[in-house]
Amino acid sequence: MAYDFDLLAIGSGPAGQKAAIQAAKLHRRVAIVERERTVGGVCINSGTIPSKTLREAVLFLTGMTQRSMYGDSYRVQSEVTMGDLFFRTQSVIQRESDVIHDQLARNHVRILHGAASFADEHTLLVDEGGGTRRQVTADKIVIAVGTCPARPKSVDFNERTVIDSDGILQLEKVPDALLVVGAGVIGIEYASMFAALGTRVTVVEARPGLLDFCDSEVVEALRYHLRDLNVVFRLNEEVVGVDEHDGGTITHLKSGKRILADTVLYSAGRQGATDGLDLENVGIEADARGRVSVDEHYRTSVEHIYAVGDVIGFPSLAATSMEQGRLASAHACGIEPRPISDALPIGIYTIPEISFIGSTEEQLTQEQTPYEVGVSRYRELARGAILGDAYGLLKLLVSSDDRRLLGVHAFGTTATELVHIGQTVMGFNGTVDYLVEAVFNYPTLAESYKVAALDATNKLRAISTLTASAPT
Repeated sequence: MAYDFDLLAIGSGPAGQKAAIQAAKLHRRVAIVERERTVGGVCINSGTIPSKTLREAVLFLTGMTQRSMYGDSYRVQSEVTMGDLFFRTQSVIQRESDVIHDQLARNHVRILHGAASFADEHTLLVDEGGGTRRQVTADKIVIAVGTCPARPKSVDFNERTVIDSDGILQLEKVPDALLVVGAGVIGIEYASMFAALGTRVTVVEARPGLLDFCDSEVVEALRYHLRDLNVVFRLNEEVVGVDEHDGGTITHLKSGKRILADTVLYSAGRQGATDGLDLENVGIEADARGRVSVDEHYRTSVEHIYAVGDVIGFPSLAATSMEQGRLASAHACGIEPRPISDALPIGIYTIPEISFIGSTEEQLTQEQTPYEVGVSRYRELARGAILGDAYGLLKLLVSSDDRRLLGVHAFGTTATELVHIGQTVMGFNGTVDYLVEAVFNYPTLAESYKVAALDATNKLRAISTLTASAPT
């Protein structure tokens, strides 16, 4: 059978883009179906790029990173409005959208705008609106529809005072008081941004802690910093209802507490955007959160239909979604690519940033893996003093047996950049000795690797010396 395309990607987010471009590089006829009028998916239009740009705008306009130099009252702009913040956000969104359009055009990838649904295993119906539906066929299909915010049915989202993360970009003014329901990555990122703006932030979380997959020392450092910005944490608490009043909202907790806020932000996780795809027409099942199961090559239960990106669940990162799209597309085109490394960098764009790769102390302790810790604090680095970052730190976890780097945990300015040095060393099974012997530019934050490495090796040497001198 002659198909319209060799490969068709559903969704133009990071996963869909890279899948389409990879197939085009392999000289396949490729198209992307995108339901929105703009390309880039959630990543470009309402998620990753807007939120990270918003964060940078907050840091710049509040002058927060310079307050250790000029005092707590220092501000670049005395009053920051949502308009000020969105001006920069919209500029970056437009630029990134233009870049994606250019990349797809240069690689001769067609863009079909409309909502896709499966008619059969090789046929999609594309609803273009206005009663117009187009039928397109493809040899291979890649599902890259991403996710949308999960919305509890018990919550009345009115897009004004009760919102999800997509509603942040619709706020008309900076709230005086914000209640964040959920202490996951998205919730804590926005909590820290609004706290930096001077908003009174309360975080409600049903679990006993936040970011439980991160190093506990780093999480405690973040909590200390956020408490210093007057963030209140209500842990082991459950929201049972939200009442809307003329003067704001009152949120009722199961414990009986009531919390007043201008705006309630629900951050209850993400839901795979598979509704409307008619997956049942091809025998593919999505779980209760709309996620699709795949094999090691990102194939669904239907061999020629792949799924990549957030729609397949963990780790749900733009960086890994891009790589999944590329690998799935290569496999669909008959190439056996090398799999993604198990050691993936995690970046959390709170204020300050958190980033890590590899094991945490808790994991190594549970596994009974002997290790030593090396720590460098930004306040001890010349670059830290220049930047005005007195709270940042870098922690290295080093194997006591073979001195390999087992984990890297960074907290503070450019932590999400800094972690990649450790990623490279770990990727080549490097030891802490490489970092001790390496010469880093001065003054830089990268120098923290040498300081932390020396800290770890000094501890290892002390133990080795004491053990060697012990009587037999």
